[in-house]
Amino acid sequence: MQLPRPLRGGVRKVLGLLCCVALVYFMVQALASSGDAEKSGARMVASELKAVTGPDKKVYEYGREMPLIFIGGVPRSGTTLMRAMLDAHPDVRCGQETRVIPRLLQLRFHWLKSEKESMRLEQAGITNDVLNAAIAAFTLEIIAKHGEPAPRLCNKDPLLIKMGSYVIDLFPNAKFIFMVRDGRATAHSIITRKVTITGFDLTSYRQCLKKWNSAVEAMNTQCRDMGAGKCLRVPYEQLVLHPKEWMGKVLKFLDIPWNESVLHHEDFINNGISLSKVERSSDQVIKPVNLEALTKWVGNIPDDVVRDMADIAPMLSVLGYDPYANPPNYGKPDAQVALKTKDIQKNKGVWDKKAKEMFSLGWDNGGDTALDKDPSDNANLT
Repeated sequence: MQLPRPLRGGVRKVLGLLCCVALVYFMVQALASSGDAEKSGARMVASELKAVTGPDKKVYEYGREMPLIFIGGVPRSGTTLMRAMLDAHPDVRCGQETRVIPRLLQLRFHWLKSEKESMRLEQAGITNDVLNAAIAAFTLEIIAKHGEPAPRLCNKDPLLIKMGSYVIDLFPNAKFIFMVRDGRATAHSIITRKVTITGFDLTSYRQCLKKWNSAVEAMNTQCRDMGAGKCLRVPYEQLVLHPKEWMGKVLKFLDIPWNESVLHHEDFINNGISLSKVERSSDQVIKPVNLEALTKWVGNIPDDVVRDMADIAPMLSVLGYDPYANPPNYGKPDAQVALKTKDIQKNKGVWDKKAKEMFSLGWDNGGDTALDKDPSDNANLT
């Protein structure tokens, strides 16, 4: 039986209301802590550790000082693949997109953008410190408790990187993995898979590429501002062509020991890795790392857009892609990747059936979240 899908606007209202109610609760807690500290003459502790008990009866502590992992990027850029590969590591748990965390940070932006609203908050005793403490507490609770506990916790809400500097202010030991992909492939994927993102015109490659350019530019600026020690840019194409090399770089950057399981994420689907039935990439990451999606865009973009590509999407060159290469040369794949790709193509019917069985509820065309009206389009939100 297929469940009825709630109205798109209704879902957003519910998420917004949830954020507001939860934030009020955590604000009260932050204010109480602030008041107690003031009365006792003590300084507020930046991070109080909490704990959860896992199925293994082990106690896992979490707090603002922990080394959280955040995965970001423009939707359809490999963020789901990266989170699945990290999820395969025995020390890491990412889980599905929460959707509420980016909305919470947007609420903060709207409040602080209004001079009148900021003054009201100050008069109510809700200082920046109180607000930040409440947002951090809410975010931590969501990340820690929306999946099984693990030594290293990870979040994959792709657009959160547009507020990356602020996230690092909240969690000073956190790090970001910034997934980038050839914008032509991203636009083609958004259009052909009908991924509804506010502001993206699914009938126009030119417009989608311009939107991609704007979004990835803001994200790249955030990554650069966070610094090389806090944000690692990972090209989707190179991750797919050379998974062992690039996952080695990722794990080293995150200070996580190497484990061969990250190269075999498909073995852990529904056995350690939970996939969302409403995330549009889930049907693709049930397969081993493969080359299928690399050049699907070639020959599908209108000639006039191909001709003007360097002007439409200048970030292609910034990120190391040749806007005039059509088809592009991303490099030669590792032998194992090429072998797995041939096997997938040979057994296409089997994989299609498996995907259909696993995701029978159907896709949520509500999209990945607004990009154009998202206040975090402003790259300087700290």
